Amino acid sequence: MPKVLILGGTSDVGRALARRYAREGWSVALTARDPEAGAREAADLTVRSGRPADLHALDVLDERIEEAMRAALEPLPDTVLCVVGMLGDQARAESDPGHARQVLRANFEGPALALSIAAERFRVRGSGTIAAISSVAGERGRASNSFYGAAKAGLTAYLSGLRMRLSKDGIRVVTVKPGYIRTRMTSGFRLPPLLTATPDEVAAAVFLAAERRGSDIVYVKPIWRIIMLAIRCLPEWAFKRLSF
Repeated sequence: MPKVLILGGTSDVGRALARRYAREGWSVALTARDPEAGAREAADLTVRSGRPADLHALDVLDERIEEAMRAALEPLPDTVLCVVGMLGDQARAESDPGHARQVLRANFEGPALALSIAAERFRVRGSGTIAAISSVAGERGRASNSFYGAAKAGLTAYLSGLRMRLSKDGIRVVTVKPGYIRTRMTSGFRLPPLLTATPDEVAAAVFLAAERRGSDIVYVKPIWRIIMLAIRCLPEWAFKRLSF
């Protein structure tokens, strides 16, 4: 039975992914920074799927992430999915370096360090798939989320480099750019329906790309590919005039 490890298993997208993979007959392991919340998710998944779900404690903000990640990789899964992230508060990050550090580490440094450990294990074995949630926010810096966008830009670049490095070893690396997602993290925002995906839609797109050999770069809502192409083509003087 194939096995998937989901980093960030208590998030809305993490839960949707766990249920999707379980329905497809996969064994599922979750990581959580909150052991109690993780235990509830693992128990719920066990009831739904009829198979026990493994749980590992892992916090990407912890300096000891390498030790926790190595433990979570035993036994070595077939696929590792990273859905860890933190939107943060832009205004707070501008005046609070500690909060800015959390946003940068949660969205880039922590995931990159964790995935680098999985990548090396996969390289030695000669097989495996890595997929991570990045963001369209990383394609061009915006005043309203410059720290979050910069971190996601770093993650996108890291995944691109990892994909190039591991392609000759038979390892797939998938970058997922959902756009807006209707989750607890965005519950206070007014989101445009046409541009907003549900966690189940994200899970379906990730499973298709990662396990059915889809695209290496996935826009869950295809319209985002067109929107971001237009935004990337804007000259800087014009882009500075925008207020989003």
